[in-house]
Amino acid sequence: MSDLFSQPLSPEQSRDLQRMQELAQALNEHNYRYYILAEPSISDYEFDMLLKELEALEKKHPELAAPDSPTKRVGGEVTKKFRTVKHRVPMLSLDNTYNMEDLSDFDRRVRETLMEDSVEYTCELKIDGVAISLVYENGLLTQAVTRGDGTQGDDVTANVKTIRSIPLKLRGEGWPALLEARGEIYMSSAVFLKLNEEKRAELEDKGFHEEEIAAQLLKNPRNATAGTLKQQDSKMVAARKLDAFIYFLLADSLPFASHFENLEQAREWGFHVNPETRKMQGIDAVKTFIEAWDSARHTLGYETDGIVVKVNSYAQQRSLGNTAKSPRWAVAYKYKAQSAATILESISYQVGRTGAVTPVANLRPVQLAGTTVKRASLHNADVMAQLDVRIGDTVFVEKGGEIIPKITGVDLSKRPEGTVPVGFIPNCPECGSPLVRTEGEAAFYCVNDRSCKPIVLGKLIHAVSKKALDINTLGERTLEEFYDKGMVRTLPDLYEIRYTQILQLDGYKELSAKNILQGIEASKAIPFERVLFALGIRYVGETVAKKLALGFKNMDALATADFEQLCSVDEIGEKIARSILDWFSREENCNLVERLKAHGLQFVLDDALLVKNSDKLAGLSVVISGVFSRSRDELKKLVEQNGGKNSSGVTKKTSFLLAGDKPGPDKVAKAQQLGVEIISEQEFLDRYNL
Repeated sequence: MSDLFSQPLSPEQSRDLQRMQELAQALNEHNYRYYILAEPSISDYEFDMLLKELEALEKKHPELAAPDSPTKRVGGEVTKKFRTVKHRVPMLSLDNTYNMEDLSDFDRRVRETLMEDSVEYTCELKIDGVAISLVYENGLLTQAVTRGDGTQGDDVTANVKTIRSIPLKLRGEGWPALLEARGEIYMSSAVFLKLNEEKRAELEDKGFHEEEIAAQLLKNPRNATAGTLKQQDSKMVAARKLDAFIYFLLADSLPFASHFENLEQAREWGFHVNPETRKMQGIDAVKTFIEAWDSARHTLGYETDGIVVKVNSYAQQRSLGNTAKSPRWAVAYKYKAQSAATILESISYQVGRTGAVTPVANLRPVQLAGTTVKRASLHNADVMAQLDVRIGDTVFVEKGGEIIPKITGVDLSKRPEGTVPVGFIPNCPECGSPLVRTEGEAAFYCVNDRSCKPIVLGKLIHAVSKKALDINTLGERTLEEFYDKGMVRTLPDLYEIRYTQILQLDGYKELSAKNILQGIEASKAIPFERVLFALGIRYVGETVAKKLALGFKNMDALATADFEQLCSVDEIGEKIARSILDWFSREENCNLVERLKAHGLQFVLDDALLVKNSDKLAGLSVVISGVFSRSRDELKKLVEQNGGKNSSGVTKKTSFLLAGDKPGPDKVAKAQQLGVEIISEQEFLDRYNL
């Protein structure tokens, strides 16, 4: 902007620049009052209107936009790869203690080393989030780096700038020219619960049941925060409304010689410092503080799992020094996992899409870690037997940061007389069919996939999904309505639905009926490997289906293949081979295939898949995740046509993760954990000259 200002501004530029500066100043002040002082002075709507006005002016005059503009909070920057940055000073971890005796030992060691009768400590709530290092140069935020391994972390500056409680520009005066603020980024309980409520509603709408839903929900706010910070699109981060508390300052020169006093000063500079932080004289006062927060912490709007105790004096901290991994002048007191006792009133059973039956404990409502718990998963028959839970038992329920509470034991001293062991139900709760348990597996299954509603619907939902037949005009609710009206029981039934049948249903007009039928008709062009995947044969996922299609070229050859022929195909093991043989041994499945053939679905491999362009990727295992300029299917075909192998999950054997915009955070985290290279679409194409 300095080059611009060497040129005289037009009257319009001058007027708009002045307004932009006024808006920025007002927005920064309102932001400070809302997030730091908790004293909002305008409504959210008024704030948003001011922000939109500033955004419009910056769009009109991008050359006048300030680098620390409040509009940076909105996000929009996309980070293809997070750069690794070495910390100027290592971010050490803290030693943990779980009882008052260990805490007394910590205090004794501190006093003996310092030769003091009593030591002044700072007590801080231990926030369950992600540690962050924020670097400010001349008062401007220039870099934000995760803790990583303590020596180096990932540069997540673009994402951190969206967090409104982290100042982009420091307030007041007296701050060092180079200042590092360390803190904890966290997700509030309200945001976390809302995200999971939205996810639950989405999964329930798709027909998932409790155990399947539990597996896909965010496990706890800390994991959710970590995953959010590694999103490539900063707009996604802004939408998650993360927050942060600052707990330490680093600089060549700070205003005060003690930790607590500098945290107070940090508030004046615009940092969000936890208001519950206290300075204590002696270990007895510290213990009182810890005991008071053991239950009070559940009234907060965020997760905290302990108290951090720090020697307040910097001089004393230097005298105490550090070990290789942690400072000797600080310790974290960790609270025990919250547990509650309540009555087991009944056990119900849910049938999943694969036929797996899950037992669920229905409990007398009890307060646990700030929430009312009514249900807990019992997982499977083995867990039920190990716990020996009986109706009427007083059971111990523990949450421990997870979404679905678990029963950890039974209070046998309170067991009512006359109770009897609870055996796993022998029949499906949905259709009454006998349940089957395969040797070596924990779950019982309903195998009535012809008429058990959850299984039938689950198979249909799978078949029309994007990676299978991609009938996007058929949603889960529509399929359930078709099922309830007797229109659909098997996949071929979809191709026999008539226009007049749809129009007879409530809420369906001519256009929606035509769209549904057009989507079904279009699926007849879906290639063989995806039709095979759509059949829902157990263990035949997207990748296995493609391997089978390449190995046998057509459905007739696959249907008549023997055990040895199946196992000779790349990546087809004994378990998959037996599952395929079992599927084709059933007459109803063979009839299903014949009906689908008659309706014109593809059961012969497209010759294009057989074309191999080169061996450039021979021996390489590639995982693809995210949004790309070309379709993901095109990229997968490119990998295969050049000798590579597509994999669904990141492992030690993965050659690289091909990441587009918004890749799966779990895949990115796993790749970083295992040291697997992450490359962009363009890097991939350039490197292998594709």
